Amino acid sequence: MTSTGITLEPLDVEAHVGRLHAWVTHPGSVYWEMPEASVEEVAQEYTQMRDNPHHHAWLGRVDGEPAFLAETYDPAHSLLAGTPELREGDLGMHVLVAPTDQPVPGFTRRVFRAVMEHCFADPAVRRVVVDPDVRNDKIKVLNAQAGFEVERAITLPAKTAALSFCTREAFLASPLVRPEEGA
Repeated sequence: MTSTGITLEPLDVEAHVGRLHAWVTHPGSVYWEMPEASVEEVAQEYTQMRDNPHHHAWLGRVDGEPAFLAETYDPAHSLLAGTPELREGDLGMHVLVAPTDQPVPGFTRRVFRAVMEHCFADPAVRRVVVDPDVRNDKIKVLNAQAGFEVERAITLPAKTAALSFCTREAFLASPLVRPEEGA
């Protein structure tokens, strides 16, 4: 499994707001915390993100077609600011795979691997930080496959989150990168 055919580009809010709105308000995206957002609210959220030097949104394409949204951010300038476990070299990450009526086996794992490779492409990044809702069982499994370890549960404004970290070494040794070892 490789991330061949997967690209990430800075999100063009104006060009993709309709698609983005459909993705983040889809019932399957409940943990994205925007189920009732209007197109205008989604545009505003991602315009603010675009203008924030500490937070970046990425449109992911698979074989040229828009297929996922990723966000990377400096956790010291986020809701995680002040969390004692944060270290120099940490990069926060969120990922949302576009909802589909025809799931493709292994697709989400491929996308997740590509996003992690994108995060670790910067040699200054030592760990990737995620904060999924503790009720999100699907992402728990995927995070574990990528090498994340849950540090602890933390309370954020809209959820109780599983503060989790993945080192470069853990990712490179993970079943996501080395599926034959994880079988």
